[in-house]
Amino acid sequence: MNEITVTELAALDGAVVVDVRENDEYAAAHVAGVTHIPLGEVVARTGEIPEGSPVYVICAAGGRSAQAAAYLATQGFDTVNVAGGTIAWQQAGLPVQQGA
Repeated sequence: MNEITVTELAALDGAVVVDVRENDEYAAAHVAGVTHIPLGEVVARTGEIPEGSPVYVICAAGGRSAQAAAYLATQGFDTVNVAGGTIAWQQAGLPVQQGA
């Protein structure tokens, strides 16, 4: 599975990022501009994910996003797991947004 660091992700312009954390985790802090689809809803909501470019999948630390990325890859998406997730993003001092 392809992986990217949070600093590499932050350097990308216009990347498609899907956050698969639960609603409360997402509301507490998330990367600006992500699409929020909790892991339990990924199968039902794949139609909301743009096709044709890499999809970067993020969670809190990298485990759930790896699961979602693996599933999406079986559905034809070019997926990349974000290593370290939102925790690593915050530890790197990168900006987050709060709220739903």
